[in-house]
Amino acid sequence: MTTQETSRQSGLDRYFKITERGSSVRQEVRGGAATFFTMAYIVVLNPLIIGTVPDADGRTLGIPQVAAVTCLVAAVMTILMGVIGRYPFAIATGLGLNAFVTFSVASQMSWADAMGLVVLEGLVIALLVLVGLRTAVFNAIPMQLKTAISVGIGLFIALIGLVDAGFVRRTDVGPVPVQLGSGGELTGWPTLVFVFGLLLTAVLVARRTRGAILIGIVVTTVVAILVEALFDIGPSFISPEESNPGGWQLNVPSLPDKVFDVPDLSLLGDFSLFGGFSRVGAVAAILLVFTLMLADFFDTMGTVVGVGQEADLLDEEGRLPGVDRVLLVDSVAAVAGGAASASSNTTYIESAAGVGDGARTGLASVFTGLLFLVALLVTPLVSIVPFEAASPALVIVGFLLLTQIRNIDFDDYAIAIPAFLTIVLMPFTYSITNGIGAGFVSYALLKATQGKARDVHPLLWVIAALFLVYFGIEPIENALVD
Repeated sequence: MTTQETSRQSGLDRYFKITERGSSVRQEVRGGAATFFTMAYIVVLNPLIIGTVPDADGRTLGIPQVAAVTCLVAAVMTILMGVIGRYPFAIATGLGLNAFVTFSVASQMSWADAMGLVVLEGLVIALLVLVGLRTAVFNAIPMQLKTAISVGIGLFIALIGLVDAGFVRRTDVGPVPVQLGSGGELTGWPTLVFVFGLLLTAVLVARRTRGAILIGIVVTTVVAILVEALFDIGPSFISPEESNPGGWQLNVPSLPDKVFDVPDLSLLGDFSLFGGFSRVGAVAAILLVFTLMLADFFDTMGTVVGVGQEADLLDEEGRLPGVDRVLLVDSVAAVAGGAASASSNTTYIESAAGVGDGARTGLASVFTGLLFLVALLVTPLVSIVPFEAASPALVIVGFLLLTQIRNIDFDDYAIAIPAFLTIVLMPFTYSITNGIGAGFVSYALLKATQGKARDVHPLLWVIAALFLVYFGIEPIENALVD
């Protein structure tokens, strides 16, 4: 290796603090790949959510167009997160946020108007970062509540993995909301592929194998392709009138007819910043922006806390050094997602998969972003990895996050009950924001009833009040609009 190459490498090391955080370039590349493969489903799923549903004017955005902008925004913003934020956080269209935009916002206005409100939401959050408020809120949270957020996220992503793989499913009737497989039994080869992947990944992690999570995803994908080739299983969803309970949950793991495809980026810039105000009125539009903003604000905060703690990147007070850079990039990502008609982009909890495989710096995010750029040109190839192959990684990472529960003092009920509510409501309501909100509100209330209201940071009182508005948004909206 030449002196010039050594200097270049040390410069890269210094910028991303690779050695300082106990990592290596190989480890970062491996972690970045693991993150990409656990979140690549968004390239397929986001177009199905926002690309097929008509707006109030009857217009649909189109699956190919949404797939292209989903890849592009995820690529650019994840690379920016790596270069500017310098942490292993990946960014893409937020699930839940995109469903809200589709079914609660675009149903009342045009897609351009709806995406304009997303842009506004991102601009407001960016302003909060620039004035220091978002960082102040992040730092005002007690350490044990931050730990509870990490644990809750662990249960949440484990549940996501189990549901995505079809191992846990909704019940059609009866008082129990979920069940094992279909009809209380594991059904079909895809579920067995998931079980194989889960056991394989668990063995690799228990043996401390380097690249355990990425190896698990790749090997399970190969097995899935072979199973599909042998048994011709097909997708679980065939049509609104016909389903296949034993089929693959989203991607069918078969080799595509073509590898390359020319991306259609016609949706870039197709938004109207204030069009939604004229369609539904100022009050209703402001409430929609508020709901988007609060969900985006605290989803990101929860993700940063959970992933940062798992990577041992937080300081003794539970703070992430340079978190303002991370939050600013995340805010800009929300703006970019709306401007590209991909819906609000946010930091992904699946970043924990990369951390679980060794990622500790922004170099991992740069590599994840580059893979999204590749996916922009080879979207047919991305669809090879099925949920059943990627989901085992989420379950195992969920376990790793759950182990932090030992740091919560369950003898102190004033912190233990809010921590408990934070932990259980994330998976039970399928929302990071709901868990955080319940934790904040109950923490402030319990401290006040103990005569310790001064122990609660003033910002937490404000946030708790805002969460009361958030939880009661529908009756408040109805009262104001009527």
